[in-house]
Amino acid sequence: MRGVLYLVSLAVIFVVTSGAWLAFGGLMMARTDIQEHQLEGAVADLWGQPLAQEAPTVTFEWYVTVDKTETLLDGHGRAMIDQNGKPMQRHYQVQELRTKSEQLTSTDLDVDLQLDQRRKGLMWFALYNVDFNGNWSFAHEGNQTGKAWIDFAFPVRNGVYDDFHFEVDGQEMADKYQPENGRIRVPVDVAPGDKVAFRVAYLSRGQDEWKYVPSYNVGQLSDFDLAMTTDFADIYFPAYTLSPSSKEQLDGGWTLNWEFVRLVTGHGMGMVIPSPIQPGPLAASMSFSAPISLGLFLLWVYVLALIRNIEIHPINYAFLAATFFSFHLLFGYTVDHLTVELAFALSSIVSVVLMITYLRLVAGPRFALFEAGGAQLLYLVGFSLAHFWDGFTGLTVTILGIVTLFALGQLTGRIKWAERLDMSGLGIPAAKAAKAAPAP
Repeated sequence: MRGVLYLVSLAVIFVVTSGAWLAFGGLMMARTDIQEHQLEGAVADLWGQPLAQEAPTVTFEWYVTVDKTETLLDGHGRAMIDQNGKPMQRHYQVQELRTKSEQLTSTDLDVDLQLDQRRKGLMWFALYNVDFNGNWSFAHEGNQTGKAWIDFAFPVRNGVYDDFHFEVDGQEMADKYQPENGRIRVPVDVAPGDKVAFRVAYLSRGQDEWKYVPSYNVGQLSDFDLAMTTDFADIYFPAYTLSPSSKEQLDGGWTLNWEFVRLVTGHGMGMVIPSPIQPGPLAASMSFSAPISLGLFLLWVYVLALIRNIEIHPINYAFLAATFFSFHLLFGYTVDHLTVELAFALSSIVSVVLMITYLRLVAGPRFALFEAGGAQLLYLVGFSLAHFWDGFTGLTVTILGIVTLFALGQLTGRIKWAERLDMSGLGIPAAKAAKAAPAP
């Protein structure tokens, strides 16, 4: 049976299986979204949110004496007139508050990021611990004596900050001033020419990324040095942040430095916390692209069976498609209980064993083990494995398609298709039909 009806049957099997894959992929995406919405808030409450540490600000306050003049009024609200017919006035002096921002003259930061990834169901969460130690200084260059307010905002208002220190010129201030609304303000008496150094340090934890934000607008950084260490090798930088001036890879991590003498920028510095491949989206992605691997596999088996005169009924192809589908079904429901690697290995073994043990009864053990089994390892396992690396899925499809085209072209180049296929839909090969025709 190699006619039109035969090919239509294979097409129906392919379309039905593809529809099942699309439905299953949608189901996996829905399961992932539900778990993500259920767990995202809980993980943030338990572990923390993405941390963005703003640079502290310094505001200088002083009082100036201002002369004031006011017109005296009578009980009716009218100006009082003196003997010369002029409004009567009172002269007095008041103290008015003046403020101005002080520019930080130096910044020296040490940040240590330690990875602590956690998994819940179909989702991995990129969590981390951070050891932050910041040193800043400013110089009061005005000729006024007054008070400088150092304003330090925590990355998250309701976050957790252990071993907190706030020192001004070596004197601990954390026990004297309490944070309010996610910030702490410390006053310092300054005179003209004074230089003030202060330090803030804490231990905290967050997820997804850490950033230092010198300014939300374009600002100037003077004598800036940020040294960051990580205990993970995969480093990426958040959007709208600067690349480090230098970096050095250590055992399992990096040391990165941002050093600037005088820089004008509106960008910050930071690090994206790496996350393992997400099980839920991975299962959905493999399901959505599975029809490609099945199509190549069916084409390969069909051509080889045609060349070797092996009769494989469309019902047999339906069972082969089911063995492919079993891979994604098993992977989708074990990946939230096992590691991704173990779930993938288990699903691959089960699917390949199902296909080989079935097809050996149809086409013989050699064809099932080598021709079909090798093709399943290549098109199903190999193609699915490419989803573990971002950006390689399309390349893998291209390579598999070209290799398959070349192999099939070499195998079928000498085949006389008119003799092999009956396009009349009767299911009788054309050559046999010609021989069976009665003589005139």
